[in-house]
Amino acid sequence: MKVLTTFYFFLTKGVLNVLLDVFAETIWPYLAITEKTRKNYLGAYKRHLSDTIGKSHIEKISKADILNSLDSLPPQTKYQTLMVARVLFREALNREQIEISPAGLIKAPKISVDPSKFLIWEDLCEIHFGSQTRRIHFLALHGLRYGEAAALTDADIRDQRVHITKSIHGKTKSMAGVRAVPLMSEFEPFAKYQNTIAARLKPYGVTVHSLRKTYAYMLKSAGVHVTTASKLMGHSNPLITMKIYTAVLDNEIEKSGDALWKYMGTQSPARSFVAKK
Repeated sequence: MKVLTTFYFFLTKGVLNVLLDVFAETIWPYLAITEKTRKNYLGAYKRHLSDTIGKSHIEKISKADILNSLDSLPPQTKYQTLMVARVLFREALNREQIEISPAGLIKAPKISVDPSKFLIWEDLCEIHFGSQTRRIHFLALHGLRYGEAAALTDADIRDQRVHITKSIHGKTKSMAGVRAVPLMSEFEPFAKYQNTIAARLKPYGVTVHSLRKTYAYMLKSAGVHVTTASKLMGHSNPLITMKIYTAVLDNEIEKSGDALWKYMGTQSPARSFVAKK
């Protein structure tokens, strides 16, 4: 009852002198996000924002204050924490707690994709992962998030497609997560938790989530357009897919050289020059 009363209090326009901690605690239950996302947002807020700006009045928090909270964080963590701040200040702006969102003035950090952090399909095929081999191959061949794979049943495998409509946590990460992808391998039910598969992948320096990068790289190598790949992967923003598509492995550089030589012809004067280097 106290939280509900406080929430309606915040609906009153122009209420000032509200601490960010108080506003955040009140607003979390009413955000239109999945429970998993809510938990992630709350965790990021408590770890990286509450101690630095949580005790400040929301209308007095500046862009510089938020930047100070973000400065020491690694790029991925900084990005997530900034998204949390943007959500909170957006809600405050909608309720006229503030006149402008200081978080909205901050440019999101660039998240680079390290191509060494995923295995290409050819490498996966050469590794035996024991009882988890088929499941690991299934993840790599269909680009599923683990929560999506764990929610699959035999009924979701039909018409030569895998139909993704939910996650083990409830709804898919976004509306774009509801999709169908071509069936490429045999389905075996997944456990609720990814610990076993993660343990099989760890010796090779990759994570369960990296298998989605394997899938994206396969789509790229097969000539699938990035917008189609984005739909197959359930990305709400094609730019996320593009970050993976623009990752270049060493063998691609070699292949591009071979392609250029083929285009120029083997008798090109440049070839004899390069051969001496």
